[in-house]
Amino acid sequence: MMAATGTRAQEFRDQLSRRVLVADGAMGTMLYARGVFLNRSFDELNLSAPDLVRGIHQDYIKAGSEILETNTFGANRVRLAAFGMAEKLKDINRAGVRLAREAARDTAFVAGAVGPLGVRIEPLGPTSFAEARAAFREQVDALAEAGVDVLIFETFGNLDELREAVLAARDSIGDAVPIIAQVTIDDFGHLPGGADTETFTREMDSWPVDVIGLNCSVGPKATLETIERMLAVSSKPMSAMPNAGLPMRVEGRNMYLSSPEYMAQYARRMLWAGVKIVGGCCGTTPDHIKLIRSETRSLQPGQKSLAVTVSDRETPPHALAPVPIEQKSKLGAKLAAGKFVAFVEILPPRGVEASREIEGARRCAEAGIDAINVPDGPRASARMSAQVTCQLIQRDAGIEAVLHFCCRDRNILGIQSELLGAHTAGIRNLICITGDPPRMGAYPDATAVFDVDAIGLVNIVRNLNHGLDIGGNPMGSQTALLTGVGANPGAMNMDEEIRRFDWKTEAGSEYVVTQPVFDLNLLEAFLKRIEHAKLPVICGVWPLTSYRNAEFMVNELRVPVPEEFMERMRRVDDADKARAEGVAIARQMVERIRTMVQGVQLSAPFGRYQMALDVAEAIGPR
Repeated sequence: MMAATGTRAQEFRDQLSRRVLVADGAMGTMLYARGVFLNRSFDELNLSAPDLVRGIHQDYIKAGSEILETNTFGANRVRLAAFGMAEKLKDINRAGVRLAREAARDTAFVAGAVGPLGVRIEPLGPTSFAEARAAFREQVDALAEAGVDVLIFETFGNLDELREAVLAARDSIGDAVPIIAQVTIDDFGHLPGGADTETFTREMDSWPVDVIGLNCSVGPKATLETIERMLAVSSKPMSAMPNAGLPMRVEGRNMYLSSPEYMAQYARRMLWAGVKIVGGCCGTTPDHIKLIRSETRSLQPGQKSLAVTVSDRETPPHALAPVPIEQKSKLGAKLAAGKFVAFVEILPPRGVEASREIEGARRCAEAGIDAINVPDGPRASARMSAQVTCQLIQRDAGIEAVLHFCCRDRNILGIQSELLGAHTAGIRNLICITGDPPRMGAYPDATAVFDVDAIGLVNIVRNLNHGLDIGGNPMGSQTALLTGVGANPGAMNMDEEIRRFDWKTEAGSEYVVTQPVFDLNLLEAFLKRIEHAKLPVICGVWPLTSYRNAEFMVNELRVPVPEEFMERMRRVDDADKARAEGVAIARQMVERIRTMVQGVQLSAPFGRYQMALDVAEAIGPR
């Protein structure tokens, strides 16, 4: 058995158990773009053009890759022999590992890439299982000797061949090095030989591998749909590295037309589904990986916060007792008393003039709304500071504000400073969120920070409420911030959503506000799963404005809308009737959930505050 020494194999397994990892993109695409002809051995460039290969690895590191695949996809004896280079097998594989390691240093894991042999194996071809296993063993031995952190078998269309590759690796390295096993599929989620998703997933699930997944061939849409079916069959961690769509011939060159923004959008959906390793294959570039990395930093399911946690059992002796909820704000007093509350969401203005927003808040106050909920840079757009908007609303409209506070734009020092400022300015109600990545807004090149996620933010707020800074040091005074968090009853991966909810509760959240809900069954199931937390739940209610708006909810925001509601919006024949029907649906939702939750957050779509107030009438006396 080949011993792997000096690698980060165990660290890889530890990281994989806690968070999402971002792989790199295509090597062949980048080499081709730099003028390397397709009739060359790309693997041999490890020896003849090491600076070129190393430079591509470095570009992926700059883009945020946390896994670098070695340039050894075709570096097995069978494929190299076609170029007359079989005798260079060990040198090519060792050089591939060295170049990736030089680029990765300690910032990324080095994955030894192994592809199919390029010949048919039994029973369809002359190569026996034993011969295939021996060929894979030779390459794996070379990669293991060079010190890879993980092995990745990719773009396999034949399960028998992939099985022999996996067994060869375990013969070579035992359990020392993690293995990622990936197949390639068609648009229907089938292997080239015809095996359907459930069949190949069950077989791969039985193998001694750490991760199973998909790469190459199809674009992100078919990859996502197939991964979702795989997750229903296997509990192994999943990887997804799709092509940037299908190639098209443009002026004699194969071009992949899926943009970085499109790939990042699907990466987000894959993360929602539960994928643990995300990256790209043919056609993907560092530009694609940069935006995919931004998505993972904004979501990062499974990664606990970086901030100090102050728990009841571990509160330092110099921490101050927190201010009781009912004394923090009027909203806190109502929640503590079990009263039903109503928020209306008002977005900060795009410019410096906030008179329209203040007038809308004043109308809400007159209608008996309890608080105005102000998003922080919604959809990563440029608007007036949410904190300043809250101050103006509280001062000029006479109603409490609830400040969304997101992690996208601030490091932990900035977070602490702004929270202290918010308290001093009289803002006491928060909703702690991770925030939308810049890719979703008008400035996709803006840098996202995401030092912590929403869980870490709640930890920071809890520290401040105990009179401690982010390092746990006494400040001599304390904040009295009411700490809310977000949750999604319609999450694709509900187990992950509940885990994150529990972490938020453990960190110190005091109430929860949900994403818009249309499906009462999903809400009931969610409430049952979080009833142990005993937190007040404020349910998001969005009055639809059109059938197109309903489609946007379903297709872009991934908010389930029952077919009954879709059909009602589909039947209306003009804009006014559509808005009236949207209000009717929202009022119906409020009436149905009135006894299930402790409040509602009413959206005012496109600044139509009257729609929210019309829905609020369904709340009845409080």
